[in-house]
Amino acid sequence: MLKVGYTTRDVQNWMRNRNTIEFLGLWESLHNPAFNRVQFDTFRTEAGLNRFVMTPSKWIEQTGDVGITARHGTPLCY
Repeated sequence: MLKVGYTTRDVQNWMRNRNTIEFLGLWESLHNPAFNRVQFDTFRTEAGLNRFVMTPSKWIEQTGDVGITARHGTPLCY
């Protein structure tokens, strides 16, 4: 859940970071046997570049992620 004061843009900027992508990939490799490592390697190569854009939905759809959930619509903030 997003905390009060954070926006979806903040999450997207956080997910553009190479260290974040590597952390998410490591976690999924350990906990998700269906994780798409080929797509992960593509993301890891592009992470940190100005043209690289990552959203939670894109990450989930293209890597088969099980550790992140994304809900569309009005975010619930606590």
